[in-house]
Amino acid sequence: MSVIRLTAAQAMVKYLAAQMTEDGEPFLSGIWAIFGHGNVAGIGEALYAERESFRTYRGHNEQTMAHAAIAYAKQSGRRRAMAVTSSIGPGATNMVTAAALAHVNRLPLLLIPGDVFANRGPDPVLQQVEDWGDGTVSVNDCFRPVTRYFDRITRPEQLLTALPRAFRVMTDPAECGPVCLSFCQDVQAEAYDWPESFFAPKVWRLRRPYPDPEEVQSVSEMLKKAERPVIVAGGGVHYSGACDALASFAEAHRIPVVESQAGKSALAWDHPMNFGPVGVTGASSANIICAEADLVLGVGTRFQDFTTGSWSLFENPARRLVSLNVAAYDAMKHGAEPLCCDARVGVEAISAALGEHAFTAPDPGLKADWFGAVDPLTVAPEEDGNTLPTDQQVIGAVQRASGEDTVVMCAAGTMPGELHKLWKAPRPGAYHMEYGYSCMGYEVAGAMGIKMAHPDRDVICMVGDGSYMMANSELATAAMLGIDLTVVILDNRGYGCINRLQIGTGGAEFNNLLDLSHHVNPSNIDFAAHAASMGAGAVDVSSIAELEAALARRRDTAGPFVVVIDTDPYPSTPEGGHWWDVAVPEVSTREEVRDKRRAYEAQVQARALN
Repeated sequence: MSVIRLTAAQAMVKYLAAQMTEDGEPFLSGIWAIFGHGNVAGIGEALYAERESFRTYRGHNEQTMAHAAIAYAKQSGRRRAMAVTSSIGPGATNMVTAAALAHVNRLPLLLIPGDVFANRGPDPVLQQVEDWGDGTVSVNDCFRPVTRYFDRITRPEQLLTALPRAFRVMTDPAECGPVCLSFCQDVQAEAYDWPESFFAPKVWRLRRPYPDPEEVQSVSEMLKKAERPVIVAGGGVHYSGACDALASFAEAHRIPVVESQAGKSALAWDHPMNFGPVGVTGASSANIICAEADLVLGVGTRFQDFTTGSWSLFENPARRLVSLNVAAYDAMKHGAEPLCCDARVGVEAISAALGEHAFTAPDPGLKADWFGAVDPLTVAPEEDGNTLPTDQQVIGAVQRASGEDTVVMCAAGTMPGELHKLWKAPRPGAYHMEYGYSCMGYEVAGAMGIKMAHPDRDVICMVGDGSYMMANSELATAAMLGIDLTVVILDNRGYGCINRLQIGTGGAEFNNLLDLSHHVNPSNIDFAAHAASMGAGAVDVSSIAELEAALARRRDTAGPFVVVIDTDPYPSTPEGGHWWDVAVPEVSTREEVRDKRRAYEAQVQARALN
């Protein structure tokens, strides 16, 4: 057996660069790195040696580097991914939030934090957190509950099994999620005689699990007995490449489709069987259909509470639930009849079993009524220097500036709900929302990751001032890398979304809007100047007309382009939507809270009767 002598870190990098997709591209398109004493000597030297074959990107924050990697994987449909390495201690724990985000969203991510010395010679090493009752613990154990596979590399040869296991998880459609290889820093530098065969290029094929015939028969019989079925499209439709199959299925059998946040854009917004967004941030057209449905067929959805209205949306007492999902865990949720398989082959199998069986399609007037109600909210207002624009009007301006190649993206705050309701996605992949974890700070880094995945797409990030303040440093990275993207900052001077939720649950406005928080000096942030200081082209606009003019010029700027506009923090789209379970205090001195508690108890009681 031929061997090659390399350090453990050198062997890892050489292996990472040799893992390929079915399309002949590297599965990992590179690695994000911030070096520190836990990875600069071992992993840093290894990455330098392979810098031409395996690209290293430098970011400004470990969490947001990982967000960029996650967005890259999501926009790539889980067919490609990226790795992220950090030092030990705070560099590593900065990535825990991102690991949770990838875990919730079932997205591939390879995390390689440095760890303490395996030989314990310098024990305790700088930044080491000691567990007085367990000498094997380090802060990297925080990754265990938020990753799909965790391994601590304490000897070089452990990589011979750990690395293939890591790629198996990241390329398995049912188990896909983040992986953490916690790499002891002394082991990174240790040499070993590696079999040369370990570094031979390997193709990782994304399997399509086929359904059990009995499950197909059971589900098809349930459908044939139904009178008002509905399909809830989730993110699995995109990851399976099942958008065309879903459209054909819905058309052939005249079954309406409603879309979760992750499933939005599975069908074009104007497809006749697409009845819009569902749930808490859903359209009336979709929610009326779901309330009346006697069979709910989830395709690639986790049935998150925003999708189900905290399980109060499906009101028909005869309603039955079917879950078509590649993950058995999701397929069995809430007593659903499972169809455990890939979304595309599952939809095709059900369609074949149904034959020419078709249902009566819902009244298209439901869609017409919905758009008739909300389209006026997005039109450009008549100029009024004393009136702040609404978020809905900003969305309308961005929509008018978008095209077939535009990807609109967001993650937290007001925008997810408004975009879910109002954005008209023209084709699959045109809507990128991280709403599984709804992580503030994902937006700017995520937009960069999307553009890296699809350089030919027009990427527009819509972000509130709150999320922008959480994490904006990768704007400087985008400028450094010359990545073209557009960021629209809606400055409502605080957390407008949560302020409205606070009011909606009877609370007094407190600690959300900046002017209603404890301060000595009022906040006065110049976001355009801040963005420009990091290398972005930036402009502050004061009206929708100025916003539209700025967006028309966005492609004239190389690198990131930022537009800032002040908005009104109070209005939200009144149409559509559904109840969401947010517990209201049982005891309060305030009558507003007591009133909301009574209404809350009534809603919980109604859900219990469903």
